[in-house]
Amino acid sequence: MDGGGDEVRVETAPYCFSSCDGAEVGGHGGLTRRNRKTRSLSTSSAGSSSEYRRPQSLHGPSPVTTFGPKACMLQNPHAVMHIQDPASQRLTWNKPPKSVLVIKKIRDASLLQPFKELCMFLTEVKNMIVYVEKKVLEDPAISADENFGAITKKFCTFREDLDDISNRVDFIICLGGDGTLLYASSLFQESVPPVMAFHLGSLGFLTPFKFDTYQSQVTQIIEGNAAIVLRSRLKVRVLKENWEKKARLDENGVILTNRDIESSRKAAQYQVLNEVVVDRGPSSYLSNVDLFLDGHLITTVQGDGVIVSTPTGSTAYAVAAGASMIHPNVPAIMITPICPHSLSFRPIVVPAGVELKIMLSRGARNTAWVSFDGRKRQEICHGDSITITTSCFPVPSICFRDPVNDWFESLAQCLHWNVRKKQNYLSSEDEEF
Repeated sequence: MDGGGDEVRVETAPYCFSSCDGAEVGGHGGLTRRNRKTRSLSTSSAGSSSEYRRPQSLHGPSPVTTFGPKACMLQNPHAVMHIQDPASQRLTWNKPPKSVLVIKKIRDASLLQPFKELCMFLTEVKNMIVYVEKKVLEDPAISADENFGAITKKFCTFREDLDDISNRVDFIICLGGDGTLLYASSLFQESVPPVMAFHLGSLGFLTPFKFDTYQSQVTQIIEGNAAIVLRSRLKVRVLKENWEKKARLDENGVILTNRDIESSRKAAQYQVLNEVVVDRGPSSYLSNVDLFLDGHLITTVQGDGVIVSTPTGSTAYAVAAGASMIHPNVPAIMITPICPHSLSFRPIVVPAGVELKIMLSRGARNTAWVSFDGRKRQEICHGDSITITTSCFPVPSICFRDPVNDWFESLAQCLHWNVRKKQNYLSSEDEEF
């Protein structure tokens, strides 16, 4: 396989925000500068105005650090993190992109024609190197198409968990539902190329693009004209006790005993975009797991299980379990119980920088099961642990308009958020009664 490895970076203008006293404060070196309004794929930049206008920023106002006449906040001289304003995050290319990964839902007949049209456009018109998973081309509906066969010979193929394409793909195009975006995330355990997702599935909360005008939209992405939202992921480490019976041999090679048990620990790591779900599996007993935050036991979950989700995952399984919906630009981790046997166990939101740890309680009657974005399901036994932190490798999801409008559009169109019949107008005659 060969392909492009061009660097991709997120263009972030120095941010501005309003302080509590109404003054403008600049970030990145203290420069005072008004943010340019983020342009969308379908709108041009707003014109300037002579009157003061609050900068378009997704940050809140900068809090004062003096409290009363004598108190102030202790300054940390080692603080080096600069918080970037999400409203100013735009995609730019250091070099023109040359390779693209096309992800298609397997064996979905409705996606065959869009898939063929897109691949022909990318290879014949845009001269792109197209990467496609090998099992996609093994679909009889594709392999039997002789006219499309000449195009497929130009593709670079790969196999999941066997071929590393992390440094070969410049950006990703997903055809299908939200599951295609989750699958794209799972293919990249470190840096993820920008993802453009077309809504060709059932729900489409994470897929803002319509396929009708794909040519102009893909062209704009290749030219670097797009806003992006950085969807945080969870870095999950599963540490398992691996009990094995090992025979001991004497110096003559004679077996002395086969009852000695040695313990070793095996670790696996995952990058999760939506959620980590720990549940009771096939057992009829309550799930009984301990939840630690930064090393401190905060509660024991007794119920069907617990969901640890990102803001992106807050609109998935978590919202079905009664959690609030969090915008993907909010740095947080959500903890949601599944059918807890308690009237007071409410979902909570914790800072994105904490470390969570989940283990079976000592008195648990059964094991638990864990899955990561609905995949890699495995059993958790006594002595095993699941450690969860926020990953430093987010998924750069390309916006149709901008992070705020796209999110509320998805809430309205996909989840029918706050849909209600309008209350009738009350006339003056009705008020008298």
